[in-house]
Amino acid sequence: MHFSSSGLTSGENAPASGQPAQPPAIEARVPLLEPPGWAVAQRSLFDLLDHAWRRFARDFTGPDGRLNYSGPLTTRDGVDDFYEVFFNWPQLYLLGGADDLLPASEKHWEGVTRQLTELNMLRDEYERGYDWFHQGESLLLLYFLCMAAPDRWSERALRFAELYVDPAEGNYDPAHRVIARPHNGSDPDRTGLFDGDVYPWLLKEAETYGFPLDWIPEADTGPHPLSADPRLGAQMRDRMGVGDTAVNLAAAGLVLNAWILSGEERYRDWIVEYVGAWRERTEANGGLVPDNAGPDGVVGSLLEGRWYGGHYGWSWPHGWHSVGHAACVAALAAATVTGDDGYLSMVATSLDTLIGHSKVMPHTEADSSLPSKWVAELGPDTHTPTPHLPFRHNDSGWFDYNPATPPVPVALWHHTASDADRARLERLREADGIDWRTVRPFRAKEESGHEKAWFAFLAGDDPGYPERILATAQAQIRHRLRRIERYRDLDVPEADIHVWQQSNPVVTEALVQLTWGGPQVLYNGGLQQARLRYHDAEARRAGLPPDVAALVTSIDPEATTVELINLAPGAERTVIVQAGAFAEHTITTARYTTCADDGWIGDMYDYGHTEPVVTEAEQVCGGAFLTVRLPAATRIRLTLCLRLRSRTPSYRTPFDTPADRPSPGTEETTA
Repeated sequence: MHFSSSGLTSGENAPASGQPAQPPAIEARVPLLEPPGWAVAQRSLFDLLDHAWRRFARDFTGPDGRLNYSGPLTTRDGVDDFYEVFFNWPQLYLLGGADDLLPASEKHWEGVTRQLTELNMLRDEYERGYDWFHQGESLLLLYFLCMAAPDRWSERALRFAELYVDPAEGNYDPAHRVIARPHNGSDPDRTGLFDGDVYPWLLKEAETYGFPLDWIPEADTGPHPLSADPRLGAQMRDRMGVGDTAVNLAAAGLVLNAWILSGEERYRDWIVEYVGAWRERTEANGGLVPDNAGPDGVVGSLLEGRWYGGHYGWSWPHGWHSVGHAACVAALAAATVTGDDGYLSMVATSLDTLIGHSKVMPHTEADSSLPSKWVAELGPDTHTPTPHLPFRHNDSGWFDYNPATPPVPVALWHHTASDADRARLERLREADGIDWRTVRPFRAKEESGHEKAWFAFLAGDDPGYPERILATAQAQIRHRLRRIERYRDLDVPEADIHVWQQSNPVVTEALVQLTWGGPQVLYNGGLQQARLRYHDAEARRAGLPPDVAALVTSIDPEATTVELINLAPGAERTVIVQAGAFAEHTITTARYTTCADDGWIGDMYDYGHTEPVVTEAEQVCGGAFLTVRLPAATRIRLTLCLRLRSRTPSYRTPFDTPADRPSPGTEETTA
């Protein structure tokens, strides 16, 4: 891969007098006579979402944006549950949601931050100290706010990243390349894993996940109740409450966000150093990501040599569900700042190890610790034999078998576009006992889970997918509007603070897939992946303009194809197409449909029209942006040749003066 030293390829028009470069322009000329169902459904979804978020804000939040909650928070848990409620609201704005959705999202971040500060959960606006499985969830809202309004949010984002990049903050030890403890954040005095004598473990959770140190025999004085078991007290504090754990890798997303905002090499260097240390530990462990490193940087030094057993690691409580996502967030961050996709190997080899240990069984016979997740996602197919992967490992070997979850392998394939990563998905699909074209009406808190059906659509096997996923999105919004009615007057007890997430009616997965050509963001702290994004040229803001619908039907590097439709019968719209979530790709050429003449209209006394003659033209581009003018009631299909990751990722827009920053990697050849 070749990179330029300036972040601008030679094919992009250079700005004059400090003005933004002007992207090449194309005009749509194919008439829109019969709007396709997906386009009408997509714009209808935008309209419903606009009603839904306003309804939630009215019924569940106060005047300053905080959630209607008057109780305490009695454990370290809870910060994520307040921020998660709004995580995809600025994402909807970026997709093309209402103008006032962005200030509303900012207000809710501010209000919740004040609320959590009053509850003694934050210091200087940041989590005092908790694990990165939850911190990553909390920060998605911030990342999307940075994407939508970088000038307003960069100060906070850089300040938060410094908590990890600056060793003086007490979280990172550069000598041993470890984050010093599993619970970390803005308060260096918040040590260990709990504030009392023992971990606050409920009986139901213990029955679901087991004990974190199950290899330590119970004391002779036992059996002990959960509130007095030494394994949940001093042993857990001393063996699991210090040193590094793999889930801390999600912190790389916070530092990547800072690098994209600022371009400062110190953020890049930290990612390379920290993720590189875990890459080395993975290679030394036979290609499987270990889940712990002691304060000395040595895997297993607190666990009698075990590569498993760390906090939120392979043994307890979620295994791959937490380790895999954090490792993928970090590997993608390192690949982004360096241009070296070799970092992804530590995720790929770990995933392939799990696949190698898979067993075919119906889910009803599996020992999954996530049953509620699969009841919704599998529906009647809980009885269908299909490969299950082990999510956890302890002294007895692999256990906790679950169907192959798609977010991580899809994220790898989306980034690399490699034959190997696509082949892995195709093998998983071929082995699956459940048809990947199945679309079920569920909405997990991650707001993802339909990647398999999306992949089948991109493979050309399911042309009806766009309308079905849009209908499913509508159903989930309408379901949640009813939940809002039911729970809006509830005096929420601490045990039920997830009710807000379960009632959040903003659904974005379908729009991300169909319009951006990307998967929903990795939920435990990832940054958005996308082949394309859009800007409204007239409003000078991110997102599709009113009346415009978009459908990405291919994301192959040589043929990223999107159809743009202007449904407005009397208004022209202008869309600026952006290559990549962060303008990191280059559009080298654009082939597009056009209609040379209006002979299809016929003569004055004709009773009908003829079929428009559609031909194809080509435009040489060479930049990250392409302007498309859409006269009233027109459509255009663009086939874009993209040079992936050939530009410095940034939050700049086509309305900004391009930043003059070095690109990751080596010099790029001229376009």
